[in-house]
Amino acid sequence: MADYAIGDVHGCHDSLRALMDRIHFRPDCDRLWFVGDLINRGPQSLQSLRLVQSLADNALVTLGNHDMHFLAVALAGHEPRRKDTLAEILEAPDRNRLIDWLLQQNFAVHDPERDILMVHAGVPHFWSAEKAVALSGELEQVIQGKRAPDYFRQMYGNRPERWSEQLQGMDRWRVITNYFTRMRFMAEDGTLDMAAKEGVENTPEGFAPWFSYPRNDQLRIIFGHWASLGGRADTQGIYALDTGCVYRGLLTALDLDTLERIHVPACD
Repeated sequence: MADYAIGDVHGCHDSLRALMDRIHFRPDCDRLWFVGDLINRGPQSLQSLRLVQSLADNALVTLGNHDMHFLAVALAGHEPRRKDTLAEILEAPDRNRLIDWLLQQNFAVHDPERDILMVHAGVPHFWSAEKAVALSGELEQVIQGKRAPDYFRQMYGNRPERWSEQLQGMDRWRVITNYFTRMRFMAEDGTLDMAAKEGVENTPEGFAPWFSYPRNDQLRIIFGHWASLGGRADTQGIYALDTGCVYRGLLTALDLDTLERIHVPACD
């Protein structure tokens, strides 16, 4: 049995198929960990979503900001954006089944034996793995329950800018969502800068990449989201897997036991 984590697919179905062939994926025993953003911006979002959904228990998925955006469009009536490639899913005959499946996915996945945590964008240094999993579960209950339509209507926004245990309701859920699915730059106290989206060479004053702050544990973290890093976080125990496949870069897999990286180029 082998476990591989895979970077942001973004609807690049053919690249995902090529990567699965490259690692000799065996559906009877291997598992694929997906860091999120399975869909959007790429040419084959529907095929990508169907493929990952078909893997059943052989796929572990954390939700990314583009996956959440799709759910907000589908469930709360938000308008698609100009560069979205979601229409094919929204019009698909199995749309509802795919939506239901997405809603059952996680925001954080922890493997205690390897002490590896997978998230889409990141996890702040003051959350332990146990705390991250607990908050992931809290948010999962919201999107799977009766409050989901209200949540998706109010999901967008940059406030609150910082986590506090005293936060309640939508303020609490929105900041948890932003840490898990949108975070790049953060101040030491947890304040988020949601405007800066480039590489670390353009770090805003008073902020740093979220993974720069020292942790009090040996947790290893796998994430995607930040294509301009080029797969390099330059911090021990932090593994950046978004290598910009949708921008004609690479799609990357990480062997969770050997930590070997395997790449395939973007497909035309």
